[in-house]
Amino acid sequence: MSDILWPAGYVPGYTDNFCSNEVIVRDLRVADLWPLLSAPQLWPTYYPNSANVRIDGGMGPQLAYGVRFYFETFGFPVDAEVVEYAAPVVGQPARIAWHGWAGSTPDDRLDVHHAWLIEELAGGRVRILTQETQVGKPALALALAKPNPMINGHQDWLNGMVAAARARTH
Repeated sequence: MSDILWPAGYVPGYTDNFCSNEVIVRDLRVADLWPLLSAPQLWPTYYPNSANVRIDGGMGPQLAYGVRFYFETFGFPVDAEVVEYAAPVVGQPARIAWHGWAGSTPDDRLDVHHAWLIEELAGGRVRILTQETQVGKPALALALAKPNPMINGHQDWLNGMVAAARARTH
């Protein structure tokens, strides 16, 4: 199975917080899931922890490399830029990642690298992996929170995306 590609400064184990969520499901294809992930205006329809999505500069509705966008999640207003984008190609995982940031002072600044990988597996299965690393004082607090809001929130995102894809295809 494929791995997330990490930029310098965001490698897990060297950041203030890291979360990883994954599901493997049958009877879906990458093509069923990709439109739900690559069009951020759809996120609030299946992931209630996202809101007020907008894509900057008249771009969209699909994300692409270099596109900047805004959304709100986990109580943070997040500005983001797509730093990796590989649409589905047979035999290769689809990938998308963005650098996101919120806050402007040393006490409230949060920088994240949020990456996704969706790939076909043998036996009619598909794997969805999302991982996020975070840097900043808010990340330190999130890392200590119990239950872990990032793990739980991202699992909700995965489960919601799978349910939405199933509803669209069945």
